[in-house]
Amino acid sequence: MLKWRDYRASVKKRAGDLQKLAPEAVKGYFALSGSGDKAQHLDAKTRELISLAVAVTTRCDGCIASHVEAALKHGTSKEEIAEALGVAIAMNAGAAFVYSTRVLDCVDEMSQSQQ
Repeated sequence: MLKWRDYRASVKKRAGDLQKLAPEAVKGYFALSGSGDKAQHLDAKTRELISLAVAVTTRCDGCIASHVEAALKHGTSKEEIAEALGVAIAMNAGAAFVYSTRVLDCVDEMSQSQQ
């Protein structure tokens, strides 16, 4: 497993390096990621739980480190995080199930064109 605090610090440092090389891209990212701070319907804790579920489904270690840190700052419990992870697990399995039907559809169509 990762040493998450060290990993988070390393990502932050390298992000600073990227910001020097591509300032407009990083500025755009921060504008996008900061837009949730202006949200009116979901509180910060809920947004962090959603972010953690998405981080798992997209397999982003940097996102995990960042959003765990933020979630804990907002008072999120380990149990609440575990429930959000359960949703991520269900969605990944569900997405694989649904996309499996797309494969079958593709097989059917491609098989017809080979006959």
